[in-house]
Amino acid sequence: MSTRLEGKTALVTGATSNIGRAVADAFAAEGAHVAVSGRSAGRGEEVVGAIRARGGRADFVRAALDGSAAASQALAREATGVLGGRIDILVNSAGIYPGDSTVATDEKTFDEVYAINVKAPFFLTAAVAPVMAQAGGGVIINLGSWIARLGVPAGALYSSTKGAVETLTRAWAAEFGPQGVRVNAISPGVVQTPVPGETDAVEAMMKGTPAGRMGTPEEIANAAVYLAGDESAFVHGVVLDVDGGRTTVAVMGG
Repeated sequence: MSTRLEGKTALVTGATSNIGRAVADAFAAEGAHVAVSGRSAGRGEEVVGAIRARGGRADFVRAALDGSAAASQALAREATGVLGGRIDILVNSAGIYPGDSTVATDEKTFDEVYAINVKAPFFLTAAVAPVMAQAGGGVIINLGSWIARLGVPAGALYSSTKGAVETLTRAWAAEFGPQGVRVNAISPGVVQTPVPGETDAVEAMMKGTPAGRMGTPEEIANAAVYLAGDESAFVHGVVLDVDGGRTTVAVMGG
């Protein structure tokens, strides 16, 4: 087992599936004590059990992040207790993706998506960052998205929330960075867990990129480990594109 995060504690939201789970797995493999947060106790305990079976340290903290300050503050308190009194690393990974068009999106959906994707991490960061600063420092990693900067004709609501998160990343780096709290973001490309023998419809979105394929949750988690560790001590306020070149490169004829 590697030890790049040995002695660190981490709270990962949305950690019961996909990217969040991969981040929790990777942090634990690097020696961190991880608070696995999500809505489903069953899935959460399965993630924790798998981490412990590999020799890692993890505990499940159930959280229904509805965008209210109270829910985010409650998660911060419970995770702090589970992790022995401090949170060194916060990963804001929880989010929902409705793929409807603008015209098909109703007001209830609009409010729910902004509540979970923007308000929840906003108030969780507000609860955690000052405590990190008082303790001498910490790391916050947000999850953005490639479609925050490359428009596609679907999912406008979701992409706007990720644009907000990426803007908050820079603002929080300015606000909390001088106090010892580094804030950065990862902008994943099209990421899916492959199903053997099946072709995913969104895979076409990666045509014309250098990678020429979808990414994996583990590839995003590798970037999170870098941003959480000492190797990135001089990195503040960046949005790290881990997208196979989707937002920066056009491979002609690809």
